[in-house]
Amino acid sequence: MSALVASALFDELAAIGAAAADGESFDATAIDAIAEAGLLHVSVPKEVGGSELPVLDAIDVWSEIARADASIGWVSFAMDTALAYFGAYLPEDGIAELFADGPPRMAGQFAPNGTAVADGDDWIVDGAYQFGSGITIAQVAGCGFLATPPGGGDPAYLFGCLPVEEVELRGNWHVLGLRATQSVDYRIVGGRVPAHRTFDFFAPTVHRGGALTRFGVLPLTAVGHAAWALGATRRVLDELLVAAGRTRMGAASAIGASDHGLIAIARLESRYRAGRAWVREVCEQAEAEVEATGELLSAATGDLVRQACVHVNQDGAAIARDAYLLAGTAALRDGALQRCFRDLHAGAQHFFASDAASLDWARGLLAQEA
Repeated sequence: MSALVASALFDELAAIGAAAADGESFDATAIDAIAEAGLLHVSVPKEVGGSELPVLDAIDVWSEIARADASIGWVSFAMDTALAYFGAYLPEDGIAELFADGPPRMAGQFAPNGTAVADGDDWIVDGAYQFGSGITIAQVAGCGFLATPPGGGDPAYLFGCLPVEEVELRGNWHVLGLRATQSVDYRIVGGRVPAHRTFDFFAPTVHRGGALTRFGVLPLTAVGHAAWALGATRRVLDELLVAAGRTRMGAASAIGASDHGLIAIARLESRYRAGRAWVREVCEQAEAEVEATGELLSAATGDLVRQACVHVNQDGAAIARDAYLLAGTAALRDGALQRCFRDLHAGAQHFFASDAASLDWARGLLAQEA
């Protein structure tokens, strides 16, 4: 049902995304529409105002939004999953502050690019961050930082958050793809983050929520990135099917009228469907595991989810390239196919599409054979 609701937003979101001016964010009415449809917090615990759908339903929602527009889809799942962490892992004092007026719109980068020292029950944070997807239209800025204990010792890797007005947005989003996400750099100087608005990345305590909250930060984020790639790739193939009815410049017939074109379309579609099936299989496996154990997802299953994410992001970019070449000069011009080509290649540069997960997963496979 939720996927059908997301599908119904297609025309509206596609139009908003296409209208985004170069170098600017898409209009915030896109996020308003997603929120009004009840689809902005599909991974956020119900106890704090989210809907926390089953994982396959969440994937379908995020994919459908990304199919309409990749930049809007990127910001939507990023805001959703970021808020899910805090909704699940913050103590009650933090929830009372962060969710006082309902689920806020959160954006930010959570790599440990900041440092913090204690001041009573607060952390004083300084850091320089990149890739704050959606932060120009967010209410709350998230951050990752290394916090030195008051008595000294090894720092803890914490996630924290503070009002977006308390960070400095620095721009610097001149990029090939995902332009309308406005994933700008931002800086925090002497930001005061109460301890109750933080949690430990390596050892979060699950205070509330269901299966999705037990995926943990990396696997849940990977689910979002995988769903995004599936949606953007689906749009590429949809646009290719439209282009297949037209004759390319210099060609004797339409793409869909030649054996070469038909075989190419069939192979691209097969690759997409195989990747989609694998993502759904491993995410369903992960959900079943945490429901059975009541614990955080095991590292082995988490690595499997992350690798499926890598696969559909990298192959999605490859599918987009093949479709771009197959469509001919029509794909060169501004339009959905060209944007998806750029957006998928931008997404394939992200850490969650990198070799880091592949190394972890492959090491696990070898360990099983030892």
